[in-house]
Amino acid sequence: MKIHEYQAKEILRQFGVPVPRGIPAFTVQEAVEAAQKLGGSVWVVKAQIHAGGRGKGGGVKLARSIDEVKKIAGEILGMQLITHQTGPEGQKVRRLLIEEGADIKKEYYVAALTDRATQRVAIMASSEGGMDIEEVAHATPEKILKVFVDPAVGLTEAQARELAAGIGVPEASQAQAIDVLQKLYKTYNDTDASLAEINPLILEGSGGIKALDAKFNFDANALFRHPEIVACRDLDEEDPAEIEASKFDLAYISLDGNIGCLVNGAGLAMATMDTIKLFGGSPANFLDVGGGATAEKVTEAFKIMLKNPDVKGILVNIFGGIMKCDTIADGVIAACKAVNLSVPLVVRMKGTNEDLGKKMLAESGLPIIAADTMAEAATKIVAAVK
Repeated sequence: MKIHEYQAKEILRQFGVPVPRGIPAFTVQEAVEAAQKLGGSVWVVKAQIHAGGRGKGGGVKLARSIDEVKKIAGEILGMQLITHQTGPEGQKVRRLLIEEGADIKKEYYVAALTDRATQRVAIMASSEGGMDIEEVAHATPEKILKVFVDPAVGLTEAQARELAAGIGVPEASQAQAIDVLQKLYKTYNDTDASLAEINPLILEGSGGIKALDAKFNFDANALFRHPEIVACRDLDEEDPAEIEASKFDLAYISLDGNIGCLVNGAGLAMATMDTIKLFGGSPANFLDVGGGATAEKVTEAFKIMLKNPDVKGILVNIFGGIMKCDTIADGVIAACKAVNLSVPLVVRMKGTNEDLGKKMLAESGLPIIAADTMAEAATKIVAAVK
């Protein structure tokens, strides 16, 4: 789960990380009132969407008068903001953050994230703040420093000092930088985040260290522990089909192909999509119905897939372990009837009650194409769609 910048900064503030004063706004009038409340002579008007690169897309602008705040807020609110992370269709801006101006002397990058290779939390830092970290990693990987945190100890002062000094934080400001890094780790750990990123972390003219932008991703499996974070969820930023799928405990992700996939098990789902690609097709979605799918759940899965107008065929690939093939067959038959299926459907099932499941499909009277292997299933659905 992702949240907006202003929400991320509020979490950092709660953990003691210095952030600029800012107020979210949902209308132009609220933006004007926010600037008046903040006072000063310079404000930053920032689009709030779940994507990076907002500045390059015209979603972050400086205002030097209240009239300018009003004008810029009117331009950004409602715009379709296109960045390298939104895709060509962009994302509609429905929220703004009005923030006090900052005296930026130097920009750094810091982040806490899970490192699967070491099975520990990695704290990354770079002197190249404000840029896409992927660009820095590609062009100048030596400018990215990492330390790995022992969960029993936490981020030590020595590790934080190594990072702060390594990215060039002046000695007079290193104590605060160390404090911020340790608090960033604590924030990451205590909120069950999968990513906690500050880009840029700035050195102010006064020598102070401050988080000028922030991005958080949270482990969805841990959200039951954090109702206050769940309350930050913005459904406008999410795919409606993925929201609908989550209501039925289905793991669904939209893709840009034309072959719908319904599979039990994430690994098998990935392999199924790879096999479709191998035989010249293109998957329209990742959909894992899990091990406890019911006929009702399978029907909902079909409905969600078919809401995508690009879907020209469906491949069902089931391994009957915990999930029995006859249960899936029952669900497939019910789903076909419920949605009045009009696109080709290929079903491949192996495992528990396989023969019974195949018999049910064969006797259903529905135009279901049977397959025994993944290669055969992929070949048949690709041919049917073409």
